[in-house]
Amino acid sequence: MNQSDCTDIPCMKEAGIEGFSEKKSEASSFEFPGEPSSWIFQKQKDFQGVSNWIGVLLFVLFIFMALFPSIFAPYAPEERFIPYEAPSEEHLLGTNDIGNDVLSELVFGARISMTVGFMAALISTLIGTTLGICAGYFRGIIDELLMGFTDVVLVIPKIPLIIVLGAFLKPSIWILIAILGLLSWESTARVTRSKTLQLREAGYVKSAQCMGFSSYHIMKSDIFPNIIHVLFPKFMLATASAMISEASLSFLGLGDVSMKSWGMMLSFAFSQGGFIRDMWWWYMPPGICITLCVLSIALIGFGLEAKEEHSREGVDTL
Repeated sequence: MNQSDCTDIPCMKEAGIEGFSEKKSEASSFEFPGEPSSWIFQKQKDFQGVSNWIGVLLFVLFIFMALFPSIFAPYAPEERFIPYEAPSEEHLLGTNDIGNDVLSELVFGARISMTVGFMAALISTLIGTTLGICAGYFRGIIDELLMGFTDVVLVIPKIPLIIVLGAFLKPSIWILIAILGLLSWESTARVTRSKTLQLREAGYVKSAQCMGFSSYHIMKSDIFPNIIHVLFPKFMLATASAMISEASLSFLGLGDVSMKSWGMMLSFAFSQGGFIRDMWWWYMPPGICITLCVLSIALIGFGLEAKEEHSREGVDTL
């Protein structure tokens, strides 16, 4: 090797280093086109937080209205005045066909509508949770039988079945709660089964199995506490669905006439001439209350599901 070749080696190394540094700087400055920036996700997260708080405030207002109706209602629900009165200072929402104050009926009706929603959602959540945990934990033939039964119930048309049962059975709020609860657990069962299949392979569950704990103890103490955060959003959404179903059935005249819920108020407004007389103060307030209450419950449920997705994504990134 001659002297000129030796002297050219450092120059080649220097040129290679400079070229590599230029490529590195170009690569570091390269950005993928159309990639959404972080502030968009932050804005979306802020919007979800605001909507969640709006739902909580509305829901708390309806809860207080249902628990303490005498604070909000100016009169007793059975007290009568002049029928078909328009809104005035004495009756802010007027009176109905038999002279009851519409505002007082609206406030006391919150208790009936929310009771139906919560009780039906509680029944459906208990059934779905039990079947989902058993199917996901035992797997095998038990899983196939329970999920097959879930698929059968899933394809049953619920509203027509409820209409038929309500027509043959004596109208009662408790029968309505039982029917709505027994026919609305499929989604909860599927979600619970999926989560149980994941938890069944966890280390602490395997340890409990090796230590000889019973299956009932493991499902109650190790699996159920870790799926409550999944069940609560499903419970809230089931409550909203039950309230809509109750309002629909009451509007069709299949509810308990002795229980003045919001849906029954709409039914009476339709059958007793409220729509024909254009008495908006009779039929619009219960419809608005149903919409706002269901919206508040849905916002809370969607907010909890969004938090669960964000926490799961955070765990996955770790």
